[in-house]
Amino acid sequence: MLARLLSVFRRPAVAGAPVVRTPAPMAAAAASPKVRNRIAAAILAGTMATGVGGLAVTKIGGHEGYSEKAIIPIRGDVPTICFGETRGIRMGMTRTRAQCNAMFLEALSTFADGIESCVKRPMSDETYVAFLSLAYNIGVGSKSRPGFCQSTAVRLYNAGDKRGACEAITRFNRAGGRVVKGLVNRRADERALCLNGI
Repeated sequence: MLARLLSVFRRPAVAGAPVVRTPAPMAAAAASPKVRNRIAAAILAGTMATGVGGLAVTKIGGHEGYSEKAIIPIRGDVPTICFGETRGIRMGMTRTRAQCNAMFLEALSTFADGIESCVKRPMSDETYVAFLSLAYNIGVGSKSRPGFCQSTAVRLYNAGDKRGACEAITRFNRAGGRVVKGLVNRRADERALCLNGI
């Protein structure tokens, strides 16, 4: 499934090959002199199948799973569709593969904006994607609803403790007040990816 998803984001190799349309918000970013973030830059360059884009699609898409119908992924969770999208989703909704792909790209770029707004030190692609995966899962956060930007991982990373920041990722392994095996596994993968990048 991820290989198929990655193939959607490759540039056509020959003239006349089908072209995947860039979602409208991404097209708007192309008009501005400064690209929004690394993911938006990869989308605009047509390199989402490689580099930081390919890593994000593979890692985050793999963890999120895929459903064209709104589902409740685990008991007590909120309605989710496509690649883990929850914003504005209600049970009974459906989406096509093309809609899901566009929704996923836009979500990745939106969450990338979020992590770039609060992580103040340079990040390798691996650390960037590990943080992006965590933010995609727990939310970027705000003063009223804490998330990634209010996390110990960000505080430690910005203070220069990169290893401590990567270790702090593993703290986010609960849903509904209980430890969830899927989250334990995801956090271990994000931690390893983060450490790979320091």
